Amino acid sequence: MLFFLIIIFGIPLLSLAWWWWAHRRLSQLEIPAIWRWMFSLALIVLLVGFTWIILARREMVDAAVPPAVYAAVLLWGLIFLPFVALPMMTTWAMLATGKFFTRKLRPITDSTALHPADPARRRLLGATVVALPLLATFGTAGITLPRTQHFRIRTLTVKLKDLPPALDGMTIAHVTDTHVGKFTRGALLDRIAKATTELGADLILLTGDLIDNSIKDLPAALAMVRQMRARYGLFMVEGNHDLFDDPEEFVRQTHASGVPLLRNQAALLQVRGHPVQIMGIPWNRSEARIANDVANVMTLKEFDSFPILLAHHPHAFDAAAEHGIPLTLAGHTHGGQLMLTEEIGAGPAMYKYWSGLYQKADRALIVSNGAGNWFPLRTHAPAEIIHLTLRRA
Repeated sequence: MLFFLIIIFGIPLLSLAWWWWAHRRLSQLEIPAIWRWMFSLALIVLLVGFTWIILARREMVDAAVPPAVYAAVLLWGLIFLPFVALPMMTTWAMLATGKFFTRKLRPITDSTALHPADPARRRLLGATVVALPLLATFGTAGITLPRTQHFRIRTLTVKLKDLPPALDGMTIAHVTDTHVGKFTRGALLDRIAKATTELGADLILLTGDLIDNSIKDLPAALAMVRQMRARYGLFMVEGNHDLFDDPEEFVRQTHASGVPLLRNQAALLQVRGHPVQIMGIPWNRSEARIANDVANVMTLKEFDSFPILLAHHPHAFDAAAEHGIPLTLAGHTHGGQLMLTEEIGAGPAMYKYWSGLYQKADRALIVSNGAGNWFPLRTHAPAEIIHLTLRRA
């Protein structure tokens, strides 16, 4: 609750503080009034969009927030305000304070230092620097928003020592983190369903965050899942975003739709003539509770079945490996979302396992970057559906 209140009041107040500072700088640079008004209008758009989002989340307005507005507000509030605008204002204040105390100790005798030869260029450069956070916000939104409509098919092959001979060559379409809602919507849902089906996989396994936030998006999300076709079956577990709005309604509607949702449950089926058991655990952030859920679901294991664990949080792999589960599928990390390279960035800073294949003690974990988006910007972590092939080691 405290974090939510900080967001609600912090972003508008800090935005207004920065606007006051930036507007004074533009006035001192003698920037024409029309440009200062456009600068103010851009910030008003962000604050109105922020208010719209909050009211929509509280179901106080019915009109959906346009994706472009959502993208700009998220980029401003989570990146460019805290990491560009506020540091810029703070740095300027520190430099101004330093100049105030050292002015008499460092007299300036060169008149050109006070009056640059090209004042127009000085004003343009100064105005660009001041407006940089807003320019970066809207520019980034314009570039990245179309990219939320794209995803790749990532092909992986995993060699498993304990894979039964009959399952050598078994294929899995791993779909996760579609985040149906603000960015994953409309025709993109049909494209995800079609691309998944066209893989012709033996199994389609979904590892959570089917919806982004609102339970109102669940019917469209379930309709997408029901379009998917696999040779032997489709199964799903929940993610944290699925439970934000109405956890009980999420479970009820999913079960009513006929989509198999596993919550500390296991499903046994025959794949290529051999028993395969799909085990699913519910969302948990606590690693201790995750380990407990893995232990509980392992009590359901059938003799001679090949188990596959579905978990939203990839840290379930540690407990799964200890219990001898040969394959775990997970999502949640978005591949790190903001990565400087494939190995450096938010992913390894926050998670032990964040993207791709991990193996230890002849056990394997696959973490997918996810097919959808809750945030409009990805770097070195493209949206994806994983086409996985299992081979005997």
